[in-house]
Amino acid sequence: MTGSPASAATTAGAEASAATMTGPEAGATTATGPDMNAAVTLLIADDDAVTRSGLRTLLALQPGIVVVGEAADGVEAVERARRLRPDVVLMDVRMPRLDGIEATRRLLAGPAEPPKVVVITTFENDGYVTAALGAGAAGFVLKRLPVPEIARAVRVVAAGEAILFPAALRRLVTARPLNSAEALPQAALTVREEEVLRLMATGLSNPEIARSCGVSLETVKTHVGNVLTKLGAQNRTHAVVIAYESGLVVPGVTG
Repeated sequence: MTGSPASAATTAGAEASAATMTGPEAGATTATGPDMNAAVTLLIADDDAVTRSGLRTLLALQPGIVVVGEAADGVEAVERARRLRPDVVLMDVRMPRLDGIEATRRLLAGPAEPPKVVVITTFENDGYVTAALGAGAAGFVLKRLPVPEIARAVRVVAAGEAILFPAALRRLVTARPLNSAEALPQAALTVREEEVLRLMATGLSNPEIARSCGVSLETVKTHVGNVLTKLGAQNRTHAVVIAYESGLVVPGVTG
């Protein structure tokens, strides 16, 4: 159970009309370049039926979101994701039989091309962020966010980007490193690849990076792929964490 689940759907509904995010969620590291109107299929995994139903109802009302199924625990999440083949799984952390972190790990280790995973929880817990990234999740969001922001996170991740709140990222880097701080000096990134990594760390999408660098989108995709390979990063978020850990990017400092 994830804490106060009976009120989660009501809270989400009340927040759905909020125009902007407030508090520590403000300024989340997201991308604005991907097509936010493209249809994205979604599986929702949460052990509380009220929360699950509320998320399904409200997210289905968001443009371009098609909810194809639900799961009540981690075992069901893995089984149904492999059967339904959604683009994204919205994965709760604390569930019976199999928690969301292990379910993410098993799902992404499967033989077929796995969906993207956005971990969603009531708790802003650094350990969850670390575990989610370690399992290969592409994003981490809080249930108290306005529903449009949760939907946007789903679309961003489906488009191949990553989402993580800067405050959580800074704490993750300073308090719970992923033991990858040595990766960047050993990676032999080119000057352009290092520049792309810096821009990724500021939250820019691939199209935005292309405009900033004056190169084509396909060139940026190639650079991003090379960065992930050289760093041994599981995804963009992991690469950004490595950039912070190595000192290439300093929290709160741009340019």
